[in-house]
Amino acid sequence: MGLPDGVTLSMVAAVLIPVGVVTVVLRALPFSFVRALDGSPLVGFLGRLMPVGVMVVLVVYTVVTAAGSPGGPLASLVAAAITLAVHAWRRSPALSIFAGTGAYMLMVNAVF
Repeated sequence: MGLPDGVTLSMVAAVLIPVGVVTVVLRALPFSFVRALDGSPLVGFLGRLMPVGVMVVLVVYTVVTAAGSPGGPLASLVAAAITLAVHAWRRSPALSIFAGTGAYMLMVNAVF
């Protein structure tokens, strides 16, 4: 059946079924709290600030770890500036992400 010696189908099922159940439960659990937290000032506050906070962490991580990569931190900073400029101009998240990513890929592969 393609399984290694000493491994049976029941052993595989004994591992995969609980792992699958736990995965589904852990992914569904946060949605059970939606009604209880609806209208909460804390959730509203986090909903306003978390996207900005996550983006700041991603930008800082990208610039700091870019020191050893092609293009270095300059390419990351220029791409971030292009992303911000396109977003300020068009207010389109998809367009600004594509423009910044495209600029970064161009600088890393063609220019630097």
